[in-house]
Parts: sequence; C-alpha cells; structure tokens
Amino acid sequence: MNYWRQRSKPYQVGQKEAFKVSRSKIELFMQCKRCFWLDVRLKITRPNTPPFNINKAIDELFKKEFDKHRQQGTPHPIMEQNDVKAIPMQHEQLDDWRYNFTGVTTVHKLTNLHVFGAIDDLWVDDDGNMIVVDYKATAKDKPVSIDSDWQISYKRQIEVYQWLLRSNGYKVSNTGYFVYTNGRLDLDGFHDRLEFKTTLIPYEGDDSWVEPALKKMKKCMDGDMPAVGKAAMGGECDYCSYAKKRTLLTIEHIKKPKKRS
Repeated sequence: MNYWRQRSKPYQVGQKEAFKVSRSKIELFMQCKRCFWLDVRLKITRPNTPPFNINKAIDELFKKEFDKHRQQGTPHPIMEQNDVKAIPMQHEQLDDWRYNFTGVTTVHKLTNLHVFGAIDDLWVDDDGNMIVVDYKATAKDKPVSIDSDWQISYKRQIEVYQWLLRSNGYKVSNTGYFVYTNGRLDLDGFHDRLEFKTTLIPYEGDDSWVEPALKKMKKCMDGDMPAVGKAAMGGECDYCSYAKKRTLLTIEHIKKPKKRS
C-alpha cells in the first residue's frame, strides 16, 4: 500500500507506523519548536500565506524549458553560460520526485520518521553525480543573491534534498544550484508583459545537520509542548508572540466587570 500518499494523522506518542514529515516540517522545526509541536501533535498549523501564483507559473515554465533539453540530452543555455558541465537528468522517478505529495522519500530508521521533499529539478554531471537544482523568483531593484540571513531556509532546502537522495543510495554533488529569476523594475512600464533576468547561483551544501535535527524533532514530538522560544532569526517567534498577546488580551477582557445596561 502506498501509505506515503495518504495525509498523515496527528502524531501519537509511541505509534508504530512511520510518521510523515515533509521538508517544510523540518524547516518549521528549525524556525520554532513550539509551532512544530503544535502542528504535528495537534494539527494546529500556522496561518497560511496567500499562494504565489506567479511564482508557481514561473516554476512550471522553467520545468518546460529544462525538460526540452532533458529530452534532447543537451545542456540548457544558462548551464553553458556558467560553464556547468552537466545536463538535465533523465530518471524514471523524476515525476514522482517533483510531485508535492510524494517527492523523494526515505524512512529514517533511528526515528521512524518518513521524510519526503519535492525537488524542482535534477541535473547530472560528467561523473554521474546528481545535482540538486531549485527555482526561485522575486522582483527587486538589485541583483539576486542568497546572502541574506533569512535565506538560510533556501540553503537548508537544497541540503535536505541532497540528504534524501543520498539516503536512497545516489551519488550527489555537494554543489547545488539556484536558478534565480528577478522581475525587472527598471522598464518604462508594464505593457501587459513582465520581463525577468535569471541568474545561476551555485551553493556548496552540507547536509550533516539533517540527521541530528531529525533526532531532535523526534524527541520534541515525544515530549510536552515547548515553551515559547527564540525564532531562527532572533527574537520571539512572530506566530507565538501574536498568539500569546492575543490570549492575554482575551483573558484580560473576560476578567473585566461587565457593564450594566
């Protein structure tokens, strides 16, 4: 039975069945242990942000571009321009690996966590090493980079994918790539057309943190709800801070004497 295609129930301490955790759940744990615990134990999730439909469209168009070269066995021009000795990889599981609810999967035996993550693309170099590629899109008035503190989540994303592929026995290059496109703001108008400038950014991944993080996640899942702690970027988690302040205001309101009409 393809149990990994089913939506998971809340985690039960001591359960025998492997518990599904996505790449995004690992990122949630790295950002805030309390938010993670509420999600997996009680299915109380953070509020959803609006979908970025333009980014989704760009992802799909990038895939079509690279798939054309995948079928032909040729490098994409951006690979040639950056002297990347590789081609888009053909693999019988690529469609599954790209699908959000399957992705690349493995069961981590020490924690019994069923870890999965959907990749954007895979390239292969001359030595047969897989290269993890992630598409990113933005619109700002300066060149794109991955140097901001908040972009640690981008880097961890590639590293989790590298770890997943290695856990399945594949040879994976430490070097991954961001195909990062930036909407141009320097034009004289919209004219029913958006223009982008795409940059290829290499990143040397280090997935050594993933397995220790999974062990800490399992310990967190088996324990009591963590206290409100520091967020990944410093300071209190915005979601926890909001929930705490709202709760205190609600309690204060309830305790106030009611005015007689």
